[in-house]
Amino acid sequence: MNTKKNFVTGDGLKKMQDELDELKTTKRKEIAERIADAKELGDLSENAEYIEAKEEQGFVESRILELEQMLKNVEVIAHKKNTKVVQIGSTVEVKNTSTKAKTSYTIVGSSEADPASFKISNESPFGEGFLNKEVGDKVNVKTPTGEVPFEIISIV
Repeated sequence: MNTKKNFVTGDGLKKMQDELDELKTTKRKEIAERIADAKELGDLSENAEYIEAKEEQGFVESRILELEQMLKNVEVIAHKKNTKVVQIGSTVEVKNTSTKAKTSYTIVGSSEADPASFKISNESPFGEGFLNKEVGDKVNVKTPTGEVPFEIISIV
């Protein structure tokens, strides 16, 4: 049994609950209808519509179980504004001290991570590198291409 805490922001919790609701109500019904329609077409062994719907049903049921497990172990992080250290829920502006490029990242729980949106997991080497650091701190963060030096510019 997985008892690991799943840290999320309030927004992350709502997104997980909304996705679970959508899967349990709308998606399950849609897939059941597609399976019923496909069964009417006859031989199921070579029925592409039936096979595809059953595969999607498996995916949806798996995702429902995953979300339910995450929600059982959820801990909502109440972010405190103007903190002195980077924590889950913080948005941190950093400067790559090699390239001088500035970027902002939000540190989130692993279930909310979305690197394309600059939401970095607290469990990733990148996210861990910033946790508990203060403005002005210099850190070397592990990335797939090696360690990158950063300076913390601001924490919101």
